[in-house]
Amino acid sequence: MVKVLIVDDSVFMRTVIRDILANDSAIEIVGTASDGLDALDKIQSLSPDLITLDIEMPKMNGLEVLKELQKIKKSPKILMLSSLTSKGAEQTYEAIRLGADDFMLKPKDLPHIREIGEELIAKVKHLSALSSWNISRTPPLLPAGSADRVVLVGSSAGGPQQVDVLLSMLSPDLPAGVIITQHMPVGFTAPLAERFNRIATMPVKETQNGDLLETGKILLSKAGVHTIVSGVMGENGRTSGRIVHSASPPVHGVRPAIDKTFESAANVYGKNAVSVILSGMGNDAGEGAHAIKQAGGVSLICDEQDCLVYGMARSAIRNHAVDQILPLNKIAEEIERVVIRMEGTCV
Repeated sequence: MVKVLIVDDSVFMRTVIRDILANDSAIEIVGTASDGLDALDKIQSLSPDLITLDIEMPKMNGLEVLKELQKIKKSPKILMLSSLTSKGAEQTYEAIRLGADDFMLKPKDLPHIREIGEELIAKVKHLSALSSWNISRTPPLLPAGSADRVVLVGSSAGGPQQVDVLLSMLSPDLPAGVIITQHMPVGFTAPLAERFNRIATMPVKETQNGDLLETGKILLSKAGVHTIVSGVMGENGRTSGRIVHSASPPVHGVRPAIDKTFESAANVYGKNAVSVILSGMGNDAGEGAHAIKQAGGVSLICDEQDCLVYGMARSAIRNHAVDQILPLNKIAEEIERVVIRMEGTCV
């Protein structure tokens, strides 16, 4: 049973969040708080396992609460609730830096608030499960060189929790570069990269135009632009990849589009590319996975029972672009097996 404290200055939001979470028998609502000072008092008296924390509140805001919680030896898991604004993105990034464990985006119009219920429950239960993980570790700084093999991960709704698991299980000695393309609003991939960096076995950063793909490093596609992989000669004399940001129109209504990243990587890496499709709605990733298979690479998708939404994986199945369907906890092992088997030379 996960004990949850709801912290939000809006009576409406407190009521909605309570109603949503109360529908799951594994979650117990131990209380609510309307501002930061009230929250700190109730954290001490109620000992919740997790708190949902608004940022903008009277008396003491969410960031100030996080600073106070740093003084507590054993504080609860923190799930931030952020608005879909540039200011919300900046505050979320700061919240992650101050120790928040995850964040969730509030829809702009109130009628759609209840539509986030399934994702909210999944995040609460996932963060509770993370209690046994050491997510504050610093990823090892491994010798990096230009990557002549690449692992491409496509993720959307319900995907970040799966990425947590995958990144925690990947070998730090994986002889490949890694690119994660996650559908997110503009401004929110920087805090997400910061969060992944606390969990992964390798350093994680948001992509910048011109980044080189290197072994021992993970890149998270920046929101608002497509992440294109172009070929470049590595220091080992083999073709490697360089990131080029493209402001071309959205594909499938999203930017970055997973298809754009997968297809461009297939052109550069060919048979030395592995694509992985996690939870997500819509058709993005299906054509890209097909391009990977056509180039001789390997296409993996997560089993449906481990996904919140299965639209993207189904798009790959419809395109006959799947080599294996695997449980989430088996994907990292298969990635390593496939990558090590590759010859390590690019097209």
